[in-house]
Amino acid sequence: MADQIKAAMPEASFEFELLERDPDHLRTVVAMPNQTRPLIDHASLKLKHRIGRGPFGDVWLATHHQSADDFYEYHEVAVKMLHPLRDDHAQTFVDRFEELFFKCREIQGVCWLHGISIINGKIGIAMKFYEGSLDDRIAWLKGGKLQLSHVLRYGIDLAKVIRALHSVRFLVLNLKPSNFLLDEHDQLILGDFGIPYLLRGIPLLDSDMVLRLGTPNYMAPEQWEPEVRGPISFETDAWGFGCSIIEMLTGVQPWFGRSLEEIYQTVVIRKEKPDIPSGLPPALENVIKGCFEYDIRNRPQMADIMHAFESSQTAVFSDGGWSGLGSRGLTERSNGKGYTAWYLLKDCLQVGDMVRSRKPLNGCKPQTPVIPEGIVVGLDIGADKSDFVLVKISRLHNPLRVQASTLERVTSGFSAGDWVRLKEEKSKHSPMGIIHSMQRDGSATVGFLGLDTLWTGNSSELEMAKAYYVGQFVRLKANVFTPRFEWPRKRGGAWATGRISEILPNGCLVVRFPGRLVFGEEANFFLADPAEVEHVSFDTCAGMVGKYQHVEDFHWALRPFAITLSLYAAVKLSISIGRNVNAKLKKGRRNTSSGVDREGHAGRNAVWLPPPVANIIFKEGVPTASAR
Repeated sequence: MADQIKAAMPEASFEFELLERDPDHLRTVVAMPNQTRPLIDHASLKLKHRIGRGPFGDVWLATHHQSADDFYEYHEVAVKMLHPLRDDHAQTFVDRFEELFFKCREIQGVCWLHGISIINGKIGIAMKFYEGSLDDRIAWLKGGKLQLSHVLRYGIDLAKVIRALHSVRFLVLNLKPSNFLLDEHDQLILGDFGIPYLLRGIPLLDSDMVLRLGTPNYMAPEQWEPEVRGPISFETDAWGFGCSIIEMLTGVQPWFGRSLEEIYQTVVIRKEKPDIPSGLPPALENVIKGCFEYDIRNRPQMADIMHAFESSQTAVFSDGGWSGLGSRGLTERSNGKGYTAWYLLKDCLQVGDMVRSRKPLNGCKPQTPVIPEGIVVGLDIGADKSDFVLVKISRLHNPLRVQASTLERVTSGFSAGDWVRLKEEKSKHSPMGIIHSMQRDGSATVGFLGLDTLWTGNSSELEMAKAYYVGQFVRLKANVFTPRFEWPRKRGGAWATGRISEILPNGCLVVRFPGRLVFGEEANFFLADPAEVEHVSFDTCAGMVGKYQHVEDFHWALRPFAITLSLYAAVKLSISIGRNVNAKLKKGRRNTSSGVDREGHAGRNAVWLPPPVANIIFKEGVPTASAR
């Protein structure tokens, strides 16, 4: 494998001090002026000893030797040795790394990369060596807590470098204090530039990292199964950022002491969130809460996080302290339409935009639009002009003053949140998905089940699809024989009908089956591809039998209740019939006791019946013969 990946010729490097405004804080920069490729000859790297271990490999202290006709030098470097990869996967990783290499060198705050090499069949990434990390700093502090002023400063530096990586279309996915290195000026340096992102789709041999991307304690829910619960996006890094800030404030790692399976059950299945310290500045508390929204569309972007941290610096006490000793859980959003302020900040309206009333996010049913369609003709000139816009509607003479948060922008007939279908279906992923962003030039990003990242393309490749909502009943289509996910059947073998309880950002449906009675730990919710299911309602059920069967889908107790009600009705009917028969028998006995039957003969036979038989028939004893 090392022979297939040829190394570039070594280039001379040098360090210089970069002056940036403040002469007391110089930044050391390593320069390699003529390096055209990131590949390093493995013979020039001499490994010394291991200094760290991570989920993707080990970190070694090494020396990088460079020589030419007129010089010889070496640098002390840190080499991240990844777990073994197959040859074809290793070449894929090297190609992705080469795309990122020179972009990272232009970003301040990212660890300086020397290059990549193949050492003993493993990929090694050589980077500048730093003495310590923020994790080491936390471990040395009494109580393990950083001052709020330091947390804000580190947080701003971290948000800046993450935002810069996002600007070149790369995600980090492995944010944690042990990856935040500190230079000689106590400036934060990001040590992991996005290795999990480069490894996506590449299985690691003899490792449990096949289905997840990152370190479990800091991973967002979508990182565990990105193709199913994804997609991963820029907002995915906000979750890891929030976990890192909480550890800086408390000195305790999120989900500390829990196993891999316990963290998965906590974060993905039960949807629990880390506790945040109380007493923080409101802006800081709100943005950390936003980092832990389960829908990636509701999380803040790095620009929003930077603004919140910068505005919170004025709220810090003069001694760098902050109030509050306890902690409390995060509360769920109470917005009736399901949107957070961070969602609404991602697309500001401009004059000339086509708009319509905003639909609820995964709502139970579509709402009747107040404004079906209009054009923004102006912004409000009052103090809250950013919150209101003037909308011109064709049927009205004067424009309406409407709150901007109640409107959504429409471009080429599409808007963020719309359900769409690809005109040319792909076999790898579902053809149905949800639009995440719609640019004014017609470009769109869409979440599709089966893709680990957002699909990027033009609106001309999409067509509108029928939307699904939380609360709808669905079942697999009749022509689906091998669904993407497991799906239960009824007793007769037909597909069962379930109710949508959640819609993931990629359109994947989480369906529960209230009509099934389960016991113990048996799961009663299943995932579904939206392209494989159909909506079920009273209108779509044929005949009374079909409608009754749909009623049973609402809850498993309806069938035994119906059976009990039927038995009760049958018993009541039997008692009623018995009473009517008994009343007629009594009436007949009265006629017989009068001495005349239907044929005019005297009723003498009852007197001669044996007393037990007479008691059974007449229940009043044997009639006494009248005296003659």
